[in-house]
Amino acid sequence: MIAILIAGAVALIAALAGTPLVTSYFRERGFGQMIREEGPDHHAKAGTPTMGGTAVVLATVVAFGVAHLTGTRITGIGLLVIGTFVAMAIVGFADDLIKLRMRRNLGLNKTTKFLGQAVIAGLFAFLGPTYAGLPQNISVVGDIAFDVNPWVFFVWIFLLLTGASNAVNLTDGLDGLAAGSSAITFGGYTLIAFWQFRNFEVYVLDGSQALDLAIIAAALFAACAGFLWHNAPPAKIFMGDTGSLALGGVLAAMAVATNTQLLLVLLGGLFVAETLSVIIQVAVFKLTGKRVFRMAPFHHHFELLGWQETTIIVRFWIIAGIGISLGLGLFYAEWFGRVGPVA
Repeated sequence: MIAILIAGAVALIAALAGTPLVTSYFRERGFGQMIREEGPDHHAKAGTPTMGGTAVVLATVVAFGVAHLTGTRITGIGLLVIGTFVAMAIVGFADDLIKLRMRRNLGLNKTTKFLGQAVIAGLFAFLGPTYAGLPQNISVVGDIAFDVNPWVFFVWIFLLLTGASNAVNLTDGLDGLAAGSSAITFGGYTLIAFWQFRNFEVYVLDGSQALDLAIIAAALFAACAGFLWHNAPPAKIFMGDTGSLALGGVLAAMAVATNTQLLLVLLGGLFVAETLSVIIQVAVFKLTGKRVFRMAPFHHHFELLGWQETTIIVRFWIIAGIGISLGLGLFYAEWFGRVGPVA
């Protein structure tokens, strides 16, 4: 418990203090966000420093290390999850850097980006079962899971990683929307991992593994909250793909590690809704030539309807919170169904 609190405290302080330093560093080098011509008018935000996700990544990694100075054992699962986080951040950083260097909105091409994500997924799918002791399955929650062969597991991990990372990336379109929603989601995963730590006898993870995941989730929650202090509207720095791809990737990794893969549909419900809005928009337009939303992802739809940016952000945070509450309810219901009332 102490290690979890330390991780959260260190990550919060590091993000609060480190984000302005990162902001100044990138501003001095002219790493400012370019604004798309189509869609809502965000031209007032042009030039705002980006790649702020760097602060979230550094704060989380530092907090993870400091928390283990208490004597808590570093586990293979913990290293795998934090390694996935850093690796996805590197892909995002390369994407951001190319955009800034080339002065265009497109960074890495789709093939290169998917190749990088495929390599990360391949390493996760191999190291998870062989090094970290993860079950090779497709899980819903708790004991509800289906064992699969190595190739199916790799494809599934690739779909989870790319899907989650791109979903958070799509959500990162308004000041603080992705950071705040991510903070709430990792808060939920802190509760899940801590519950598995306290009740490890009935879960796949042992106590040390579950505690390690709780430390990471708490650090991510606090780092996102500390970053949000500076990213809230009007944002002083944007997360960039560095942050969004990293947060989405580690969200998928946490889902696999805690055996809540399909439960992620609820726990990350806002990210799923944002992605579905894009899929629906594209599919309907190709079939009928008409648009369902004025613009997708659908947070832009509400902007074009005249909603204030802060109104959209807060209401979407509420949607995220509802999804997480439902997910936590199902997580507890599955545990209660197996264990029953405890005297």
